[in-house]
Amino acid sequence: MTGTTSRVQTLGGPAAFVLLWSTGFVGAKYGLPYAEPFTFLSLRLGVAAALLGVLAVALRSAGMAARPQYGRASIAGLLLHGGYLGGVFYGISLGVPAGVSAVIVSLQPVLTAVLAARVLGERPTARQWLGLALGVGGVALVVGPGIADAGSAEPLPVAGLVACLVALVSGTLGTVYQKRHGDRIPLVWGTAVQYAAAAAVLVVVAVATEDMSIRWTGEFVAAFVWLVLVLSIGAVLLLLLLLRRGTAAGVSSLYYLVPVATAVEAYLLFGERLSGLSLVGIGVTALGVALVVAPPRQR
Repeated sequence: MTGTTSRVQTLGGPAAFVLLWSTGFVGAKYGLPYAEPFTFLSLRLGVAAALLGVLAVALRSAGMAARPQYGRASIAGLLLHGGYLGGVFYGISLGVPAGVSAVIVSLQPVLTAVLAARVLGERPTARQWLGLALGVGGVALVVGPGIADAGSAEPLPVAGLVACLVALVSGTLGTVYQKRHGDRIPLVWGTAVQYAAAAAVLVVVAVATEDMSIRWTGEFVAAFVWLVLVLSIGAVLLLLLLLRRGTAAGVSSLYYLVPVATAVEAYLLFGERLSGLSLVGIGVTALGVALVVAPPRQR
């Protein structure tokens, strides 16, 4: 493999993940008006689990012999999908702006770096810590003007902010746990188990707190299909592959670019304008991520 091809593949995976993952906010914006958050998520994850199970059988994927690992897969699924997605969707449904939730969740790379240093023995360099700090600052610059406009209208719901903090903690713990145990969990079967576990818990929450009604409009169907196929299957499988190849802190730093990509998509799709400060933030965020994920120079 030539050096150029290797670099293209190395950059292509993270770039594809950021692009796919960022569309989740667009899908949520289209779908949540027609279904309550836990009902929406439990149905989405349940369908994704079934599709991945069928795919694993069709591909004769290894996994049935690794049943002892399915307990760990379930824990990772509850954290990565139940806690993270559930917190974000619930917070947005209560009125937290997407930009605010993005800023809260964007603290995940820093928490992941700290936790990974203690649990996994990953020691970020001074350059990587600088990149993590720049990432936080860049995201704040990108979404800051929108947050200021939203905050001037009415106070943010406390319950929604707490839900976003739950998403932040769950995503951090799930990323480190997946990095520690994920290499021994079969990819396709393991992801199906993750989704099934998260869907089972979210169904119980939906039954207890929601009426579970869904309006099957064209917008909801389009959002649902996109979130299941592109996000829950394509983007998540790519995330798990990236975690197997890279460090938890390095992969987690890609989340910095998600609000940036979402802001650009909102400009292209919905005409939401980007301020000059936001454009500066995009550059700062990209620089921060580059400092974190770039391999160290060999002496």
